[in-house]
Amino acid sequence: MVSDTPLFRSLAIQARVIGALLLREIITRYGRHNIGFFWLFLEPMIFTLGVTLLYGYLRPMHGAMSIIPFAITGYSSVLMWRNAASRCSKAIEPNLSLLYHRNVTTLDIFGARLLLEISGATISLIVLLAVFIFAGYAPMPADPLTMVGAWLLLAWFGGALGLIVGALSERSQTFERIWHTLTYLMFPLSGALFMVDWLPAKAQSLILWVPMVHGVEMLRDGYFGSAVRTHYDVGYLVLVNFIMLWVGLLLIDRGKYLVASE
Repeated sequence: MVSDTPLFRSLAIQARVIGALLLREIITRYGRHNIGFFWLFLEPMIFTLGVTLLYGYLRPMHGAMSIIPFAITGYSSVLMWRNAASRCSKAIEPNLSLLYHRNVTTLDIFGARLLLEISGATISLIVLLAVFIFAGYAPMPADPLTMVGAWLLLAWFGGALGLIVGALSERSQTFERIWHTLTYLMFPLSGALFMVDWLPAKAQSLILWVPMVHGVEMLRDGYFGSAVRTHYDVGYLVLVNFIMLWVGLLLIDRGKYLVASE
């Protein structure tokens, strides 16, 4: 039977490990009282909602584009990759005792945190868009499949970035402090606040070197369709994601010896 194969048994063990780490992370972070794990998606939702309402009040439309879904898609994407990477920073140190269990690895600890952050941002995006569409303040998405593809690519980027940040933060406390500063510098360059087409031609060629911009542009292409002109290269974002994932896994593989020696 398939369920008796070594691969199936390994996958079942892996699923139980990730599930246990997820529950531990939720309880440790949010506790068992009040609304508990609902803060997982309420936190990014409240932040995004505040910015969205401000945008909508100051300028409800930008040409043929509704500013509310523009703000939601932009800030939700930023919160996903930024929170995913930041939660991986110094993730091993408080969970070091878990590594004495044979089936728990450093990758499992990072994976649980990444899954939580990506899930929270995803639920926040879906709920906010659904509420504003139902209320009549935002149009229906033009191409939901393109939006899903863009979101998955951004989640991949956030996960790969999280592995790199997590591994480097275990090696150096200086990097941990630098990373928090870098997030503020990366935010205005991420594409959340602008469309590439709004920039001068020279600035467009430069900003398209930033990987997140391609994901946000693709996300907005899926939402607004022909109402906006977008600039993105899926192949470039996939290539960057592959390289970052490879670097992150390589750093984690070498970093396990640092953890084991403590």
